[in-house]
Amino acid sequence: MFDLSAADVLGSDGLFVEHIDGFQCRPQQQAMAQATAQAIADYQILVAEAGTGTGKTFAYLVPALMSGHKVIISTGTKNLQDQLFHRDLPVVRKALGLPVTVALLKGRANYLCTYRLAIAEEDGRFTSREMVSQFQEVRRWAGKTATGDIAEVTTITEDAPLWPRVTSTADNCLGSDCPDFKECYVAKARREAQEAEVVVVNHHLLFADMALREDGFGELLPGANAFVIDEAHQVPEVATQFFGQSLSGRQLIELAKDSVTECHRDAGDMKGLISTAERLEYAVRDLRLAVGGEGQRRPWADVRSLPKVRTEFDNLATALGELDDHLEVAAQRGKGLEKCYERCQALRYTLSLFGEEEKAEQIYWLEVFTKTFSLNCTPLDVAEPFGKFIESRKAAWIFTSATLAVGQSFEHFQNQLGLKEAHTAKWDSPFDYRRNALLYVPREMPAPNSEGYVEAVVEAAVPVLEASQGRAFMLFTSHRALRRAAELLAGRVDFPLLIQGSQPRTELLRKF
Repeated sequence: MFDLSAADVLGSDGLFVEHIDGFQCRPQQQAMAQATAQAIADYQILVAEAGTGTGKTFAYLVPALMSGHKVIISTGTKNLQDQLFHRDLPVVRKALGLPVTVALLKGRANYLCTYRLAIAEEDGRFTSREMVSQFQEVRRWAGKTATGDIAEVTTITEDAPLWPRVTSTADNCLGSDCPDFKECYVAKARREAQEAEVVVVNHHLLFADMALREDGFGELLPGANAFVIDEAHQVPEVATQFFGQSLSGRQLIELAKDSVTECHRDAGDMKGLISTAERLEYAVRDLRLAVGGEGQRRPWADVRSLPKVRTEFDNLATALGELDDHLEVAAQRGKGLEKCYERCQALRYTLSLFGEEEKAEQIYWLEVFTKTFSLNCTPLDVAEPFGKFIESRKAAWIFTSATLAVGQSFEHFQNQLGLKEAHTAKWDSPFDYRRNALLYVPREMPAPNSEGYVEAVVEAAVPVLEASQGRAFMLFTSHRALRRAAELLAGRVDFPLLIQGSQPRTELLRKF
């Protein structure tokens, strides 16, 4: 397709210097592009660490687009996915002058569901004036969107309670039985992905597909000749989640609410089903209160041994079983109720795993959030299932990140994922950190899990923020710490505060 190599394109006399303002040739970027091109051509596994400033995105995009192969690119987050698709890919495609077809594919909860939108409007049970206003805005947007991607609605935050009402999940989607299936945005996005040469996904969608395929449900993502996994340091944790089992309080609450909605639609005479669903909601909330404060990750056996938790867990299992009995009878009344029955059975099975004796090869743990919790059963080792999956298909796999090696060795990362026959490469950052960066470590800080830790962090940060004139990016390990720091900083600094959750992420990034 090209007389030039990927490294030549990125060279000092290459196409990128000619077509992209401010582009500078970086030897590390050229070397990575060449290694990636080789891996794609020979269907190899490549594990590549590229330090900050290497330009790894262009280093894998150029050979991916030049290869003529079907390539799936997976990123760590939806924000990076959007950035890659809307900003980086168009630049590379234009510079190369290649008519490569590209597609963006997200999980189904990121797309408007017109069926659930109609149900929400018909149901009309909104919990606040704000939700009513947001629904009206979504209704107007629904009349003009071409993609149904809810990221287009920049005035409603991603965690707004409205979104689960007007989007679907793998649990509640009716699939081809849905009356709106022909207009389904998820189905449309998948068709476009099947036809495209380069598809941009995120890790959660990629691994959800792998897990489903293992169970024989069929392939969500189209077959590809090459997979490029960016932010690959996240892969072991994400893979562990998807090769295990999990159940959240939110899933149970949504089942209860959907059961009530579908009952009103198709089985209004079954009052017992409605009251049973409401009892399930109460049982979920009671267990959430019993397990304690947010931010915890604890072994389930330790938590379950507490008398109050054990009682509420048993009450939850009973409530879910009673709803299952009602839904079994109601399932024949409509497709929505039939789907609720299937979901209830699946959730009942998963919940039962946490009431039985734990298996030695699995880890059972609880994670607690502000309003919900998740019970997780994950394998001690994902190397075998993940390694098997990779070996089962003829494709190139490129794993890249700024942090993959331990010292100069990739052995730990390879062992975690069962990557036995992998080529490895490491390129250091071109940045001169000694001249351009400072590391500030405050002394006598309290322990991170202590009561006054966030206050101490803010106290230490204020002088630095004043010195940098507010130009700073602050990271936290929990939403609770983030919110507390924002409260404290609001009264201490005069600079604009952009707070996660206060606006959609895309809008915050644009302002930043």
